[in-house]
Amino acid sequence: MQVLIITGIALALCGVVFAFQNNVPVTVTFLFLRFDSWLALVILLAALLGAMVIALVSLPAAVRVRWQLRRQQKSIDQQQMRIVELERQLAAAEAKALASPGSDGVPPVTLFRPHPDAVRGTGERTT
Repeated sequence: MQVLIITGIALALCGVVFAFQNNVPVTVTFLFLRFDSWLALVILLAALLGAMVIALVSLPAAVRVRWQLRRQQKSIDQQQMRIVELERQLAAAEAKALASPGSDGVPPVTLFRPHPDAVRGTGERTT
């Protein structure tokens, strides 16, 4: 922050020195307009006008980037909330599995057993 202030003061001093050294009167003609002024004032006004044009041209891109950043931050916040919810559900499921009856805290596994009346392709009954 201090660097910006020092830089601003230095540029202002350079502008003042420039104005004192270039105090020659000039006549400016643009289209049908004509006015007399100091050379330094004309140059500084032209630079200011150029800076304003650049700011106006770059404004839509800056707004678009800011909107995109806002949307992405909202998406990140939603995903973080979803992660917290899923971690809570996982912890609850693990606690439930450990609390259920089973040997050494491992939930019982049910294996698929075919119905006794089921018949294989050979015509044999399975048990």
